Amino acid sequence: MALVNSDFLDLRSKNVVVFGAANKKSVAWITALTLEEAGARVFHVVRDEERRTEVGEMLDKHRGLHGGASGVYVCNVESQEEIENAAKAIGEKHGPIHGLVHSIAYANYSDGFKPFVETRREDFLQAVNISAFSLVAISNAFKPHFAENAGVVTIGISTTRMAAENYGYMAPIKAALHSSVVFLAKSFEGKVRFNAVCPSLLKTSASAGIPNYADSYLYAEKATIRHHAVSTQEVANAVAFMISPRSSGMNAQEVVLDAGMGTNYFDKEIVDKASK
Repeated sequence: MALVNSDFLDLRSKNVVVFGAANKKSVAWITALTLEEAGARVFHVVRDEERRTEVGEMLDKHRGLHGGASGVYVCNVESQEEIENAAKAIGEKHGPIHGLVHSIAYANYSDGFKPFVETRREDFLQAVNISAFSLVAISNAFKPHFAENAGVVTIGISTTRMAAENYGYMAPIKAALHSSVVFLAKSFEGKVRFNAVCPSLLKTSASAGIPNYADSYLYAEKATIRHHAVSTQEVANAVAFMISPRSSGMNAQEVVLDAGMGTNYFDKEIVDKASK
């Protein structure tokens, strides 16, 4: 599945923690499979017991074994206590930790689409807590367990400067996440590397909850230079590289994966359709 070379990435027998798997389409799940294919030992952290059961069943099917759920840890990142407990349990049993993937995002769209200016305070603050501050809290909790030059990678978005109406208030949240990457890299003084892989629109179950996402996805696909959207596997490949020692010179960076979309607004096909 993955377009990686295990020997090149030097991930064999490295311990990597992956936060955020929910189903087979999750960025976290595809990334975990890619890391395992490259030889890493992957430990999943999910948000609740229901996800633990689901991911455990997926692991059983993937590995051809039973008892996958026993190796999946539960952590609601809104709870500092649960974050600290998960870090301690994983770090003491499986450390040192050579890599950590943060693929967590949440926004409350239960009331439907609203203009950004009407965003509710409680929704915005909850989204910041889960989607951005969780990276800070998790990194601090795992600090005693990180190996030298460990790689931490979060999943951002290709741009926070495009005001997509149906994305609501998540772009400012992702901007906070991107900025946190820089300050975390500085806080760890180069002993742990922090980077963000920032894809354009993807086909995931999480994105399906965004109002009118399908139309935006199809437009974004047309706007890429290759006229083909970025795949979750391509994101996973980039994350595997950023986790690996092969990216040792990269720190506090945003790696954009948008297949050229950000440079192709005046694609002839798009212009022709808009001008008719």
